[in-house]
Amino acid sequence: MNWITNYVRPKINSMLGRREVPDNLWIKCPETGEMVFHRDLEENKWVIPASGYHMKMPAKARLKDLFDDGVYEALPQPKVAQDPLKFRDSKKYVDRLRDSRVKTDLEDTIVAGVGHCRGVKLVGVVHEFSFMGGSLGIAAGEAIIKAFERAIAEKCPLVMFPASGGARMQEGILSLMQLPRTTVAVQMLKEAGLPYIVVLTNPTTGGVTASYAMLGDLHLAEPGAEICFAGKRVIEQTIREKLPEGFQTSEYLMEHGMIDMVIKRHDIPDTLARTLKILMKKPVDAAKLNGGSAVSTMPIAAIA
Repeated sequence: MNWITNYVRPKINSMLGRREVPDNLWIKCPETGEMVFHRDLEENKWVIPASGYHMKMPAKARLKDLFDDGVYEALPQPKVAQDPLKFRDSKKYVDRLRDSRVKTDLEDTIVAGVGHCRGVKLVGVVHEFSFMGGSLGIAAGEAIIKAFERAIAEKCPLVMFPASGGARMQEGILSLMQLPRTTVAVQMLKEAGLPYIVVLTNPTTGGVTASYAMLGDLHLAEPGAEICFAGKRVIEQTIREKLPEGFQTSEYLMEHGMIDMVIKRHDIPDTLARTLKILMKKPVDAAKLNGGSAVSTMPIAAIA
């Protein structure tokens, strides 16, 4: 028996060995390269404090931030066919679904809830981008439709937070069928005389942009969000021209009249509450918004 190998080396290794540190404790800002501790980022609503860059926000965290005291009734996920086309590319579709469910602890990409935002009752619907890129499939389409039906039953507005790469290719034409289905649900809400507001987040692309994401009564967007149907590179390769700087960002689209307002994440709940009260012809008490201080005048006052 080699006493040096068996007795000395393990003790030295335990003294000098490195502890394994999770790789997600520090988050790097895509714009400045600044490293931010994950708890500080969460406390600041996933916005980099120095640069103001808006990181992707988890769906459940967004709903908690939207509703008063983080309290809301979570809407159940409808049961649908899991793999109707028996699709497989480099991996089976059922395996991709399983991996995404383990990663996000969600059934699919849509998370919805009913609650009060600054005293205004509403239905909130959020895409979870971490679940297969927030792609729109049968389950997501059905969840969105059920959310609209709940808003109609509750006689309250619906606020949508899309974040998606578009239709889910693994479901083929069945995924594309969700575009007209969700469009009909939007129309049902409008026929009931209830407001529908969309808060565009990064990224909102593809079939989602081509359907319910651009059918709101009012379109808000977070700073720097990419909003488009086809990506910039695809367009440049097609038309063989260089596109303008900042093309397809929320600021660019606002300048060209495609969206109504670019608003920071911290201001979204107050702005939504004030806007919905205007749309529903309810009195607006600015002193109760934003923690007791009056909110600065915004262009939405013109719609009253």
